[in-house]
Amino acid sequence: MSTEEILVRSSIGVAKHVSLHPLSPLTSSEITNAANLVQALYPAGTSLHYKGITLEEPKKAQLVPYLDAEHSGGRRSSIERRAFVCYYIRNTDKFHEAIVNLSRRRVESNVRLGPSIHGPGDAEEILMVEKIALEDEGVQAEIAKLKLPHGTAIISDPWIYGSDGVSDEERMYQCFLYMRDPHDLSNLESNHYAFPLSISPVVDTVQLKVIRIDLLPTGADHNVKEPRPSHIPAPNEYTPEHQDLRTDLKPLNVVQPEGASFKVTQTGETGRVIEWQKWFFRVGFNGREGMVLYDVRYDDRNVFYRMSLSDMVIPYADPRRPYHKKAAFDLGDAGAGVMANNLKLGCDCLGSIHYLSAVLNNDKGEPWPMENVVCIHEQDAGIGWKHTNYRTGSAALVRNRELVVQSIITVANYEYIMAFIFNQAGEVKYEVRATGIVSTQPIDEGVEVPWGTIVHPGVLAAHHQHIFSLRVDPAIDGHNNRLIYEEAHPMPRSDFNPHGVGYTINENLIEKSGGLDINTDHNRVFKVQNTSVRNPVNGKPVGYKIHAPPFQKILADPQSFHFKRAAFADHNLYVTKYHDGELYAGGKYTNQSRGGDGVRAWANRKEDVRDTDLVLFVQFGLQHSTRVEDFPVMPCEIVHVSFKPANFFEKNPALDVPPSSQEFNRSTLLSEEHHQPSLEAKVGSKGE
Repeated sequence: MSTEEILVRSSIGVAKHVSLHPLSPLTSSEITNAANLVQALYPAGTSLHYKGITLEEPKKAQLVPYLDAEHSGGRRSSIERRAFVCYYIRNTDKFHEAIVNLSRRRVESNVRLGPSIHGPGDAEEILMVEKIALEDEGVQAEIAKLKLPHGTAIISDPWIYGSDGVSDEERMYQCFLYMRDPHDLSNLESNHYAFPLSISPVVDTVQLKVIRIDLLPTGADHNVKEPRPSHIPAPNEYTPEHQDLRTDLKPLNVVQPEGASFKVTQTGETGRVIEWQKWFFRVGFNGREGMVLYDVRYDDRNVFYRMSLSDMVIPYADPRRPYHKKAAFDLGDAGAGVMANNLKLGCDCLGSIHYLSAVLNNDKGEPWPMENVVCIHEQDAGIGWKHTNYRTGSAALVRNRELVVQSIITVANYEYIMAFIFNQAGEVKYEVRATGIVSTQPIDEGVEVPWGTIVHPGVLAAHHQHIFSLRVDPAIDGHNNRLIYEEAHPMPRSDFNPHGVGYTINENLIEKSGGLDINTDHNRVFKVQNTSVRNPVNGKPVGYKIHAPPFQKILADPQSFHFKRAAFADHNLYVTKYHDGELYAGGKYTNQSRGGDGVRAWANRKEDVRDTDLVLFVQFGLQHSTRVEDFPVMPCEIVHVSFKPANFFEKNPALDVPPSSQEFNRSTLLSEEHHQPSLEAKVGSKGE
């Protein structure tokens, strides 16, 4: 990364001591203080455009003893609070990052980043780009060629420009234009994705103007044609008022008459601790990752140091210009926190709900309150375990209660529902539900292409992949862990295995950092183990196993920008040795990135990862081959990764969950008792 050191001035004043947990997100006053300290580096009148002001997490070597002392009741050393700030000098390409010591009220470092390193988008900037595109005279002239009905509303969706190595050094947006239903002008909720236009302005963020107008190919090849009048199809709306709604759906109420079983403890202005069914963890929130879990413990035992969604990429299949650059890195290009929804009671979450709010920053460096960005609730997930003694008809059964910590983000057309889910048997899941509206583009009547599906007359939804990377910093009964994988292999026929039915489970140790893949033919399962702590029942190392679904890796050519930039999308799992600051699988700055940064580069150091502090990047995803049923809004596609204890406990940890009963659950119908016939033998007095 090419950088330029910037002069850092001395501090301004001394901070008043405020007791804040080292992992608590920045407070409103800390955001303001950080922005003011950076602003003070520049002459009066210099306008800065802040892209992010967030907690600079303490070094792990400092934080681990602090957390251990916190849990043991020991003495905790003071840890200074720091902020990470990235910003532009407004209306220039001068992009900087700074570290601000909030405790000492001084800027510790301030660096101008080199060429081809660009900051993420933000809400104010995206609105500005929309306005520039729609008010441009050249764009208006192209729209006029369509001869649309008077009063038709034109919508602009600004996309991060992407990378192809062709005149893409400057920071730009590629705007895709749509119109709302021209025959229903008052309907502000009209689904404009049913009316894509073939005009695509490119906006330069420094010059603040349209620098080019691309015309989109609408046939089966690369050719484009001038905009011209065409038949306007019927609308395709998703809102309830436009549907003939079903009338036979009865209410299903989630009622918890005694309240929820979880406890939320506020620690300072922004810190939260969650306790539920022997689980303990802290919830953080930042602009890029959204939810972050810290210090995850079960029954006072260390399990995970840190968990978060690290990155995601959505590469599209259309090879034609400018679609060939469509590869959305939604976390790095915008941010899961920045795009988080204000969740609504009874809609996004059901039952006894607790909401968490957050505070981020706007482009001026001011605090930006975000209400209800995380919801916490319990849900019934069916039977947890059951056994019926068929000889007596007696059944023992418990239901599986889960704790859900959920956030929902909207990325223009798409929604992602993201949740950490805990159960009573020591398992943690991370689940993503993809919904919203597919990204659409115009297509000529009678044309079909193999890289997409026609979902409405004149509307093509290109195929695409959703590839996610979950960063997991394990701490299985401590921070010196190892990664192994198990495989099931058939035993060869022999005198010992004469019928050829035997098979064995073999363990393989991962010694060096690198990328690894699932092998379903051998049921390959990855496990994190701590060999210094042994299970008292079988003597095996305590551990957790990773259940990640197989998915098709990134399809783009290894020499393509898509592949180089998505440094995580070519393997099911990456393992690296821990280094402070290595948080984002696709690299620190993904906007128009070139590749070479991120987890692929870190793993290629080939460091020893045996019985040391290691980090996992677990990939999972969806191959979205679009279909008509995905429009006008797609049903949820669900994918998840789970982490299950493997020789971590001495027995099923959910044995102490109270049994399920009608008195407790209050169901309205009882099933008929079934008693299977059986016989038994009794041992006589002589043992016969």
